[in-house]
Amino acid sequence: MYQVRHASRSTFVPIRQLDYHVREWGDPVGGQPPLVLVHGWMDVSASWQFMVDALDTQRHIVAPDWRGFGLTQHKPPSPDSYWFPDYLADLDCLLDQVAGDQPVDLVGHSMGGNVAMMYGGVRPERIRRLINLEGFGLPATRPAQAPERYSKWIDQIKALQRGEVDLKSYDSANGVARRLMKTNPRLPADKAAWLAQHWAAPDAQGRWVILGEPAHKIISAHLYQLDEALAIYGRISAPVLSITASDDSLGQWWKGQYNLTQYQDRLRAVPRLQQAVVQDAGHMMHHDQPNELARLIEDFLAQPD
Repeated sequence: MYQVRHASRSTFVPIRQLDYHVREWGDPVGGQPPLVLVHGWMDVSASWQFMVDALDTQRHIVAPDWRGFGLTQHKPPSPDSYWFPDYLADLDCLLDQVAGDQPVDLVGHSMGGNVAMMYGGVRPERIRRLINLEGFGLPATRPAQAPERYSKWIDQIKALQRGEVDLKSYDSANGVARRLMKTNPRLPADKAAWLAQHWAAPDAQGRWVILGEPAHKIISAHLYQLDEALAIYGRISAPVLSITASDDSLGQWWKGQYNLTQYQDRLRAVPRLQQAVVQDAGHMMHHDQPNELARLIEDFLAQPD
């Protein structure tokens, strides 16, 4: 089993009618902004542990489980779909409690990177530094796609109500670990075994179930608005570091519908942008190369204002 260097502590914070699970490392230091880490889709706050262990600097680090993930669960009845703007409001309310009026250093991975980028333009005064780990956004859309999108959203909600949408369960924590290693062949067995204990939990029948609500699999009713995203990017006042992995995850996912060149074009809207690449890494770069990623983040955060 992976041996943790810097143990976290768990707290539950009241945010918008939810008991939000928040993982913390270190203690607040006067005058130093907290480092806030926000995870991606179907992930949990514990996913940051390997990178936190690789950091040299002593920081107050805060990492929430997004609503409907990890230990931030709705009381029944659970929602039948999720809305992206809720993440922005949740993050804003969290920062009220952990940072007050002090700007924070914000790191987001994947979906969390998308949240971080949008939040950075919506609340630019609240961010000192922003680091986006493959928060690519989505392919551009056209208004003509809206009727089919709404229809698909309704159909998927009905399927969820019929019990046809669910998350896979496993016979043991070892089964979860094997799934994690299958998804990411670079993930060592000791890290997979440790992460499995946080990524899933046994149910009443003893089956290990992913700590995420099935409604996260329901497609968004709203089309991704590229013009809106670019307008928000243009309002980010903090320096931004965009980090991608050497593996082209975007090309694997979208099969030509959206590519890295288009992503780089979008980043031109960001006023104060730096970019870096983590070698020998896939989308889960904070698992694949936590030491290299930690160095990139520390160097960026240490740059003079």
